[in-house]
Amino acid sequence: MKKTYKIEVDCANCAAKMENATKKTQGVKDAVVNFMTQKMIVEFEEGADIAAVMKLVLKNCKKVEDDCEIYL
Repeated sequence: MKKTYKIEVDCANCAAKMENATKKTQGVKDAVVNFMTQKMIVEFEEGADIAAVMKLVLKNCKKVEDDCEIYL
């Protein structure tokens, strides 16, 4: 399942860091962060608890870019 989230990030480099952090999160199959549109598309693994996975994604993204935001 794929879901799109509105994000807030300051630069393209930070968006790339967020994308990498999201891809490494357990329960995420793939992720794409688009700096220009300020959107994140997340593809979840089969049977993943989407709400729990996205909380982990936000936590992991805050580690690499503390002023980013994902609107869940």
